[in-house]
Amino acid sequence: MAHPYEVNDPYETGYLDTGDGNQIYYEVYGNPDGKPAVIVHGGPGSGMPRGSKRQFDPDVWRIIQYDQRNCGKSTPHASDPAADMGVNTTEHLLADMERLRLHLGVERWMMFGGSWGSTLVLAYAERHPERVSEILMPSAMLADREAVDWLYRGVGRIFPEAWDRFREGVPADERDGDLVLAYSRLMENPDFEVRAKAAVDWLTWEDTVISLEANGSPFINRADDAQIAFVRLCAHIFGHHAWLEEGALIRDAGRLAGIPGVVIQGRQDLSCPVRPVWDLVQNWPDARLVVVEDAGHTGSLTFRDELSKAIKEFAGRP
Repeated sequence: MAHPYEVNDPYETGYLDTGDGNQIYYEVYGNPDGKPAVIVHGGPGSGMPRGSKRQFDPDVWRIIQYDQRNCGKSTPHASDPAADMGVNTTEHLLADMERLRLHLGVERWMMFGGSWGSTLVLAYAERHPERVSEILMPSAMLADREAVDWLYRGVGRIFPEAWDRFREGVPADERDGDLVLAYSRLMENPDFEVRAKAAVDWLTWEDTVISLEANGSPFINRADDAQIAFVRLCAHIFGHHAWLEEGALIRDAGRLAGIPGVVIQGRQDLSCPVRPVWDLVQNWPDARLVVVEDAGHTGSLTFRDELSKAIKEFAGRP
């Protein structure tokens, strides 16, 4: 089993002013002269992960992580109903990544993004391939209409009781429509109790989807600010299918030619099935797909070992 590295406190932290009222919080760890790697968190809205940076050797890597708009330490926080979701779109998030790269003086960086983070990594890399040295995507998600419909409707074929409860969380006249947008509207309600209940209903469904996994941890039946922000951002971004043209990330994967990529997917991942990333790597000449048989969306020890192997492989590239 791969052992995570000990990573000391960040040697640089700060906020980037986006010019539209948002402040993006970032941290930099490891070797200031090392190979740059940026960790793009999932969610949307989960905030920077605590453990991912420990997969990187701090003597080798310059490890960059940040909180995407409206979550973590970035401001304003999405738990505040006054925070404007109109300036939180995929275009805004991609611009923030490029703003961070320029601010830190990075010419090219290795990109690490799992789940929703992989959507942003792919969209960024297909737009700026000259700025990307390698890509590593664990538990990847391509957040277009097909992916969102599967996660919030299709998986209901496996858990019909839980999905009916999820469906009943929205007003009766919206239950036969777009549930994700219906939840997004609930998360904009000025009444805290309405938002809190919607957040619990949403997170209970997400917990159900990973409930068959060994690492699937149940959600505590309450909603704090971080969880309310998470659900508000998920419903907002997924309700718009991340503003992506359907199939575009797979269609345009040829733009990544020359960029080595590793996609690590759990065979048991009900949240993000293998097929879309299988299709992706068919169009990406320099990528390989590693399917881990004993893992779901939350990974496994085997899954972590595959991550470690890929990072060490990329560390050896100039």
